[in-house]
Amino acid sequence: MNVDGHHYRTIWIDETDRTIVRTIDQRKLPHSFEIVSLRTVEECADAIRSMVMRGAGAIGAAAAYGMYLAAMNAPPGSFPAAFEDDLRRSARLLMDTRPTAKNLEWAIRRQMEVLVGPGAPSSPEERVETACRTACAMADENAEEGRMIGRHGMTLIEELSRSKGGAPVHILTHCNAGWLAFVDYGSALAPIYAAHDRGLDIHVWVDETRPRNQGARLTTWELGKHGVPNDLIVDNAGGHLMQHGQVDMVIVGSDRTTVTGDVANKIGTYLKALAARDNGVPFYVALPSSTFDWELTDGVAQIPIEERQPEEVRIMAGRPIDSDGVVRERSQRFLICPEQATARNFAFDVTPARLITALITERGVCPASREGILGLFPERAGGMGATADGGGTGRAHGR
Repeated sequence: MNVDGHHYRTIWIDETDRTIVRTIDQRKLPHSFEIVSLRTVEECADAIRSMVMRGAGAIGAAAAYGMYLAAMNAPPGSFPAAFEDDLRRSARLLMDTRPTAKNLEWAIRRQMEVLVGPGAPSSPEERVETACRTACAMADENAEEGRMIGRHGMTLIEELSRSKGGAPVHILTHCNAGWLAFVDYGSALAPIYAAHDRGLDIHVWVDETRPRNQGARLTTWELGKHGVPNDLIVDNAGGHLMQHGQVDMVIVGSDRTTVTGDVANKIGTYLKALAARDNGVPFYVALPSSTFDWELTDGVAQIPIEERQPEEVRIMAGRPIDSDGVVRERSQRFLICPEQATARNFAFDVTPARLITALITERGVCPASREGILGLFPERAGGMGATADGGGTGRAHGR
C-alpha cells in the first residue's frame, strides 16, 4: 500500500536495527500517521491488546514478530530449559490478547513448532535467527495471500460489471479488512483494489463500524489514498440501501472461520448478512487459509467472542470542529452517554454459513461449506489435532 508515495507494510523489522519491530499505529489514523517501535514481547502484546495494530492478518504477523522478540530477549542461561520456558510464557501472553482471531493462535503455534523441542536449533543464536526468518516468511505469505484474494475476488466484481453493462458496481463493506488489517493488500478490500486498478467502475459503501469506527477511520482513509470512490454511512443504513437496489454485493473479512463455513467478524456483520439475504444481495467473505479453524464445526456455539472494555462504547475520539467548519488540530476523546451509563462491548458476532454466498481465499472462491472448503484445501481433511505447546484458547479481557 502506498501512503503519499511511500510503500508501507503494516508491520516490519527495522532495516537498521533488527532488535526493533515497527508498526503503524492504527489508533491515530486518520488524523495522524505514526510509527510505533516494539522491542519486547510485552510491548508487542500490549500493542495487539490495545489495537495499535488490528485485523486478523496483521495481528497474526504481530504475534509472529512478538515471538521473535521473545526469543531475542529470552534468558540464555540453563539453555534450553530456561529459554523454552520463557518462550512458553511469551506464547501464553500473546495468546491471551485477542481470543477470537484464529491467525493469532496459528502464528504462535507455527513459531513454537520450530523454536521448542527436539528439532529446534542447538543454540540460542540460531533459534533467534530461526524466529526472525519464520516471522518474515509469515509476513510475506500474508501479503501474497492478500494479493491472490484480490485476484480471485476481482473476477466476481468483473462479472457484476459485465452484467450491469459497465455501470458502477456498488459494494458494501463492514469494519476494515484492507491492507491495514493485513501485512499488505488486505482481504475484503483486496478485490476492490484489484478491480479499481483494472479500470472497473467501483463505488464502496463504508459502514462506520461502531464502537471503534474502523470503517470511518481506516477504510475511508485507505480507499481515499488508493483513489477508490466511497461514501461513509452509518452502520444501520445498509439494509435501506439494499432495499432500494443500491448495493450490488457485500464483501467482508473474517477473524475466524469454521471448517463448515461459519464466520466470526466484527460485530454487526451478521445483521448485514441477514439484510443481504432478504434482498437477494450476494454476501462474500474474504479470508486467508490461516483464518480457518479446522477443528470447529459450529461457529455460534464454539467460537470465543471477545468482550472488550465498555469505554470503547461510551467514549468516541475525533478532532473538534468549530461552528465555521474549521477542524482543530488535536484529536480529543468525548463521552457520548450519561456518566453513570453502563455498557457491554461485544467485539464480534458469527454469521452462519447459510447466509454466505461464497468464501474468497488465496486458492480461489468456494461455497461456505465443509465440502467447498475442503475442496480447496484437501490436505486439511484430517483436521489440525490438539493445540501446539504454548497454545490455549485465549480469554476475553476488558470486563
